[in-house]
Amino acid sequence: MSKLSEMIKELCPDGVEYKKLGEIAHYAKDRIKISDIDARNYVGVEHLRQNTEGREMSVTLPEVDFVISFYPEDILIGNIRPYLKKAWLADCNGGTNGDVLTIRIVDKMYVSPQYLFYILSSEQFFMYDMKYAKGAKMPRGDKKAVMNYAIPVPPLAIQNEIVKLLDNFTELTAELTAELQLRKKQYSFYRDSLLNFSRDDAEVEWKTLGETTKSISSGKNKIRVVDGEYPVYGSTGIIGYCTNFVYEHAQILVARVGSVGYVQIADGRYDVSDNTLIVDVLSTINMKYIFYYLGYMNLSRLAHGAGQPLITAGQLKKLIIPIPPLEKQAKIVSILDRFDALCHDLTQGLPAEIAARKKQYEYYREKLLTFPRKDA
Repeated sequence: MSKLSEMIKELCPDGVEYKKLGEIAHYAKDRIKISDIDARNYVGVEHLRQNTEGREMSVTLPEVDFVISFYPEDILIGNIRPYLKKAWLADCNGGTNGDVLTIRIVDKMYVSPQYLFYILSSEQFFMYDMKYAKGAKMPRGDKKAVMNYAIPVPPLAIQNEIVKLLDNFTELTAELTAELQLRKKQYSFYRDSLLNFSRDDAEVEWKTLGETTKSISSGKNKIRVVDGEYPVYGSTGIIGYCTNFVYEHAQILVARVGSVGYVQIADGRYDVSDNTLIVDVLSTINMKYIFYYLGYMNLSRLAHGAGQPLITAGQLKKLIIPIPPLEKQAKIVSILDRFDALCHDLTQGLPAEIAARKKQYEYYREKLLTFPRKDA
């Protein structure tokens, strides 16, 4: 950071010029035949990951003759729902659609593509983009407004130094994320090994889930009160807060609709939304053992219905569950708890470290990309 400060002091002591994006870049207009690309290098808005975390591989191509062509170092920005913060610095040739803004730099000796990508993946840019977006349910960015966004353009040497500093943050986060994915694979392996019981195991009883619970019922809450004291659990976690709690003991929750089959545990004082099933386990069985086993079963496979697939309490009650002795249940829970904390707990382990690195990166990105205006 001291080197960068010295460079700024030497190369732009009176501030930095700001240019409209449209003065240094333009939207790609050339087209490519859909037959000249394949699914691997087609990138629609649905393939861009949220929070500028790259892109996913497509498996199909759109049924059109031509798509917008992009090249390495073009910047692709999702133009639908800008608050999702979708941006990707292209590393290949390919094609995209009209829901993606394909931004191409005019002179790369004046503006570094990596530097501009960091500018256009910043919180300030997406806040600006949302300010001018049109539409309520599916807001769409204003292409003209985007090209009017003011970009600080320090000398190229300073841009490159900023890119180097920010790349260090992103590379470390990428390494931690790769390690987390490895840990998740290990977690799945051990979970599957621990919960794969043989019917010939004399110690294991096989019961329906209904026999292991006091009840399986649906939540009732339909109101989301954001300023209440007690959390309301929905199909993906806490979705709001209410002023009165209904439950005050730990229970397993299973998403009935929405993120069908998602399993979580609610504890403390809380309420449950009507899109979620409440599994109240008998005190004679380790609740967390049942929680882990339901996750192992991949309950989403039970979903049925065309318009809005769902699962029912009746389906859950009929599920056959292996019940080993309590001592073994506790041992399994102890092992999986450690893996679960390492892979999913935002207060410790790799998720916490990744979250801390991302906050650090975001802080320094905003700090490094903020310059005093020349002749301001």
